[in-house]
Amino acid sequence: MTNKKSGNKNNVRFVFLGTSHIAVYVLDALKAAGFLPALVVTPPPAPKGRGLSSAPTPVALWARESGISVEHDYKKIESEKWDIGVVVDFGEIIPESILSVPRRGFLNVHPSLLPRLRGPSPIRSAILNDEKTTGVSIILLDSEMDHGPIAAQKAVSPRDWPVRASELEEMIMKEGGTLLAQILPLWVAGEIEAREQNHDIATYTEKIKKEDGLLDLNADAYQNLLKIRAYEGWPGTYAFFEKNGISANRRIRVGIIDAHVEDGGLVIDTVKPEGKREMRYEEFLRSGAKSTQ
Repeated sequence: MTNKKSGNKNNVRFVFLGTSHIAVYVLDALKAAGFLPALVVTPPPAPKGRGLSSAPTPVALWARESGISVEHDYKKIESEKWDIGVVVDFGEIIPESILSVPRRGFLNVHPSLLPRLRGPSPIRSAILNDEKTTGVSIILLDSEMDHGPIAAQKAVSPRDWPVRASELEEMIMKEGGTLLAQILPLWVAGEIEAREQNHDIATYTEKIKKEDGLLDLNADAYQNLLKIRAYEGWPGTYAFFEKNGISANRRIRVGIIDAHVEDGGLVIDTVKPEGKREMRYEEFLRSGAKSTQ
């Protein structure tokens, strides 16, 4: 990557494609550095919660609060001229015909040190894999998943390990937004040359399923802790317990919210029994519950 001089950020006209709170971290960092997209494209409101009422995406809410136009399709991208496009956690494959519209293509902020951890779950997989150093990559988007040449990268090494998924998300994506703000005018000015990834050493992550959160409480304590921290929020980790009933023991599903390792063993700190509030594990055991493992 070669740097000559910084461009004028006020002249960078870009469109931003994103969906979740992860993308909002990047938008906040760009805004703090003086960059605002001229347009935001995000999926339309979708049913959410128990009542299944439609709710706008976090990116749509951010755009409206910032006075930015919001679209749900590519029509306005195609009909206007752009210096650059930015994609963060958009959740859709962007057609090649759209990728070629901005003069300098689309930059994607990906939360890993590519070519490591390509795919749908890089942050949670970094914790599961016990990768104490991970990071963020900014790539020129192409037609293949997480495949494009790298414009910039930055390593992230959390001080306390293992961290929770939400903490690592925030840490990496804020770094990604700051890094993007640094290179954006340089990229638009043609002063950065992206380098091709070494595809021979690429690693891939899997899509996480709900059932992946089942814990074997007899398994390695540290591996269980990694799983608890990685699956924080969704899908969450859980185990099955038995509780004495009036006529027989009843099997219940218990969410394992947090734990720590002490003297080589897993010490559960906080749980959430199905249909109940979150509570300390000691309180839960006093109710007569016992592990089925």
